[in-house]
Amino acid sequence: MEKRKRYSSEEKTKILRDYIDNSLTISSVCEKYQIRPNIIYRWKKQMFESAPDALSNSKKKSDKQLSSAEARIAELEALLAKREALIAEIVEDNISLKKKLNGEISIKNGSNRK
Repeated sequence: MEKRKRYSSEEKTKILRDYIDNSLTISSVCEKYQIRPNIIYRWKKQMFESAPDALSNSKKKSDKQLSSAEARIAELEALLAKREALIAEIVEDNISLKKKLNGEISIKNGSNRK
């Protein structure tokens, strides 16, 4: 059984450009690249379906995405600062409890060390 050839987006674009720009027939393109006609038709359909997104004002989208990403970063930084403050408080409590516990153990054992 023969493995299917996987085409990168660059290869697909090259084949479609060759087909459209040079006004070649489907059969000649299929022979040249050793692919089936239905594949070229599918790629062509996908290309034209995605064209409106590619041709739209992408700057507006990227600005919106950037602002939402910046908002998410600020939110995560606030959560991180809150977490770090909580960890510092827990560590401080732990240290004070250890000191207190070590002092009580020393007194029980008759030692005067802290």
